[in-house]
Amino acid sequence: MAKIQIEIDSGSGFCFGVTTAIRKAEEELAKGSTLYCLGDIVHNGMECERLQKMGLITINHDDLRRLHGVKVLLRAHGEPPETYELARRNQIEIIDATCPVVLQLQKRIKQQYEASQIPLLREGSEKVTAPIPQLVIFGKKGHAEVLGLVGQTQSTAIVIESFDEVKRLDFTRDIYLYSQTTKSLDEFHRIIDYIQSHISPEANFRSFDTICRSVANRMPNISQFAVRHDLILFVCGHKSSNGKVLFNECLRVNPNSHQIETPEEIQTQWLQGVQSVGICGATSTPKWLMEQCRDAIIAST
Repeated sequence: MAKIQIEIDSGSGFCFGVTTAIRKAEEELAKGSTLYCLGDIVHNGMECERLQKMGLITINHDDLRRLHGVKVLLRAHGEPPETYELARRNQIEIIDATCPVVLQLQKRIKQQYEASQIPLLREGSEKVTAPIPQLVIFGKKGHAEVLGLVGQTQSTAIVIESFDEVKRLDFTRDIYLYSQTTKSLDEFHRIIDYIQSHISPEANFRSFDTICRSVANRMPNISQFAVRHDLILFVCGHKSSNGKVLFNECLRVNPNSHQIETPEEIQTQWLQGVQSVGICGATSTPKWLMEQCRDAIIAST
C-alpha cells in the first residue's frame, strides 16, 4: 500500500468552554480533592475515561440530591437555577465551569422572561394581561445546555429542534427567538425568514443570534478541509450535538466521510486506494484522540 498523507485539522478540537472546564477539573483533582461532575464533562467517552482515572466522579441530578458538603463541577453546558438552589441547600461547593457564552445567553433569556411577566397598563390604572410572548429556543430537546436555558423561564420556553417545527408556533403572538450556542447558523436563518413571512402584523418578532462564533465558524472551515482529502475520519462522541452538525457537513461535501469514536473503529478497507486522509472532530474531541487515530493509520499501513 502506498504511503498515505494524513492531515489533522488544526481548527478541530476542544472549544474554549470545554478547555476551561477540563482545566478546572484537573486543577481540583491535582489537589487530591474528591470532585464530582454533574453529567459527562464533555461528550466524548475517551476523555471522560481519562479524567475518571484521575479521580473525577460523574453523577446525575438524582445523585446530586443525595450529596452534602462536597465539591461539584458544573460543566460548560450550564445548569438551570434549581441546580444552584439545591447545591446551596445541601451545602455543596460549586466549581462553576459554565461557558461564558452560555452564561450570557442564560442571562438574556432570564431578563426577557422577567420582562414578559410584567403586566401592561391601559390608560388609567386598570391592569390587563396581554398575550404572553413566546420565548422560543432553537435547540435539541433534553440537551444539557437547553435544559439550563429553559430553566431560566420557569420551563415555559418553547423548544424547536428543526426548521420543520417552526410551523407549530402561534404567529398571532409576539415571538422572541434564541438559539442553543452550537446549532446550525444556516438553519437558524431559515427559521427567522419563515417567522418574518408568517408573523401577524399585530405581533412583534425579534431574533437574537446567540450561536457561538467559535463553533459556527468551524462549519465553513471544516467544509474546506473535507474537500481536500480522499477520506475523512470525523472523530466524535455519539452524544455530541455539535459533532452531528459538523459531521453532516463533512458528509455533504465529501461522501467518503466516516464518523468514529475510537481508533479501533477505523476499517482498513476504507484506506484502500486512498492517497490522503483528513482527521477532524467536534468541539468535544480532544486533540490527543485525533493523534491516536493518525497513529493507528500509520501502524496499519
